[in-house]
Amino acid sequence: GDKEEENSSREFLSKAFVVAIFLMFIILLIQFNSFYLTFIILFSIILSTVGVFLGLFILQKPFSVVMSGLAVISLAGIVVNNNIVLVDTFLGLKETEREVKDAIIKTALVRFRPVLLTSSTTALGLLPTAMGVGIDFFNRTVSIDAPSSQIWILLSQNILFGLIFATILTLVITPAMLAVFYNKK
Repeated sequence: GDKEEENSSREFLSKAFVVAIFLMFIILLIQFNSFYLTFIILFSIILSTVGVFLGLFILQKPFSVVMSGLAVISLAGIVVNNNIVLVDTFLGLKETEREVKDAIIKTALVRFRPVLLTSSTTALGLLPTAMGVGIDFFNRTVSIDAPSSQIWILLSQNILFGLIFATILTLVITPAMLAVFYNKK
């Protein structure tokens, strides 16, 4: 019973993840007209997935097909947006700057704050849920480790770790990958 349901959930989430990645790939390819830029942007999904597994390892939590899978799919959209902002800014600055290196540095400086702010506000918003804080609006009470919050703890912890890990690396790796590609040209 439980094993069949877990396999069914795993199969559904795997298909959903593949479809989401494929749709993102097509949209990014149409938008940027470049396989490499699309790869750079989608590479952030791998970074966030590594962050999820790192978080599971640090917290000594088991991998949950449903909650960890949903976290990875949710993170895909968040971290891809951060990379789209970086790549799009770079493409705009590349046209006005004399050297690619200057455009990359300026991109990192200009977009550092917005990327960090969006990621940190998302992380801070998830923090109470990740810590198991529950709010009962009817009785006007705040509780820790309430039964109603237990189901969301693993999901929010996975998103939190994946987001922090991917954001830090995105701010370093995306500009570095842009530099490698455009310096070879």
